[in-house]
Amino acid sequence: MCGRFALASDDREMMSRFHLSATVQARATYNAVPGMFSPIILRKSPNKAILARWGLVPHWAKDHRIGYKMINARAEGIENKPSFRRAFRSQRCLVPTTGFYEWKSVEGEKVPFFIHLKDQSLFAFAGLWEEWKDAEGRPLITFTIITTTPNDLVSPIHDRMPVILSNEDVETWLDPNVTEPERLLPLLDPYPQKTMEAYPVSTLVNSPRNDSPDLIAR
Repeated sequence: MCGRFALASDDREMMSRFHLSATVQARATYNAVPGMFSPIILRKSPNKAILARWGLVPHWAKDHRIGYKMINARAEGIENKPSFRRAFRSQRCLVPTTGFYEWKSVEGEKVPFFIHLKDQSLFAFAGLWEEWKDAEGRPLITFTIITTTPNDLVSPIHDRMPVILSNEDVETWLDPNVTEPERLLPLLDPYPQKTMEAYPVSTLVNSPRNDSPDLIAR
């Protein structure tokens, strides 16, 4: 799964990387947690960034709290799952990030690792989004991060990893005219490990209250 990530990037980098006309001016975070609002990117010609809450709430849900159980969506069979199939066809998004955390059991202790691209650049998870409305009709935009089997770097740490999209795949993923599973599912393979790095970090990241650059320090 992917239960924590970082977005330590400024607006200019996000605008350039994802060809945005404007950003949401979100603050940098080193400890994004489920239930938090974070930027996602949609294809709106040009691409548009909006704030959305992490934890997908399907449009048919009776209670928004279901989102805490849907922070991730497994790639396997995603095109057929009732909670995700509509969004998979037509409501795909990017989740900008600079890295994510996973925990490895080492001598009975859970050690957090920070996993990122070697060049420390901004990249994107493959995500899905939904708009849910409460009883008064007030809208809530939510998202989930798709996960897949781990590559050789991540597998010693965890048995899942978030889907990371290459620069080439970003355009296909956001294209609303692409709806065929046979074109989309191949994008959900593990990202090449040769471009990634993982290292242990402080257990300060265990607490959602902590949010500072210290969390990603080696």
